Amino acid sequence: MNVKEYGSSGRQTIMLLHGGGLSWWSCREAAEHLAEDYHVVLPVLDGHAESENDFTGIEDNAARLISYIDERFGGSVLMIGGLSLGAQILVEMLSKRKDICSFAMVESALALPMNVTYHLTGPMINMSYGLIKKRWFSRLQFRSLRLKADLYDDYYRDTCAITKQNMIAFLKANARYELKPSLADTEAEVCIAVGQKEQRIMRKSAQRLHSVVPGSRLDIMRSMHHGEFSVNHAEEYAQYVRRLIEK
Repeated sequence: MNVKEYGSSGRQTIMLLHGGGLSWWSCREAAEHLAEDYHVVLPVLDGHAESENDFTGIEDNAARLISYIDERFGGSVLMIGGLSLGAQILVEMLSKRKDICSFAMVESALALPMNVTYHLTGPMINMSYGLIKKRWFSRLQFRSLRLKADLYDDYYRDTCAITKQNMIAFLKANARYELKPSLADTEAEVCIAVGQKEQRIMRKSAQRLHSVVPGSRLDIMRSMHHGEFSVNHAEEYAQYVRRLIEK
């Protein structure tokens, strides 16, 4: 598994999982802040640039990450944070292994299936994939994500490296993911975050997660769109994580 690491390996470990179509660099600034006191691991999700595996499903990616934690960290880490697709993979990890981490930060996770989006994904990517390497199209896509401008070069490079098959696979998996009943058994302290300006289905998903996970905390991030919290407000995100862990 391809991972980037920050901070001393002798410290407690935090794992951050990036969103679909992004990569480890979208977590880089948050990792740099947290690395002052923690060992931070940023895996590259399956099917993304620099990954060693094609994307074969959220469940498969979660199982691979659990195996990595078993082999490298003795079966558990202090905290796992995930954004969007990464948050869905985190939720699946919590469902598969109730003690995989002590704390979990689930940001902008879709927890309600979007069947229309699922069926349209293949045709839409087939039509637009050839435009991905066009700078004008890439910049339009990047602007729609509302990410910090200084991440564009990373975004362009890695988006161009994602195969059409992998892009379709992880976008369809994102649209079709459903919560497992075993999620309710997690022993982790779970925080669920969603942007105030996200789509209604994302806010409903956050509510759904909150209702399923006993004792979880739900925070609506004021004036934020999808993914803005951890990527665009990395210092604030790191402070939030510290309060969660160190309280």
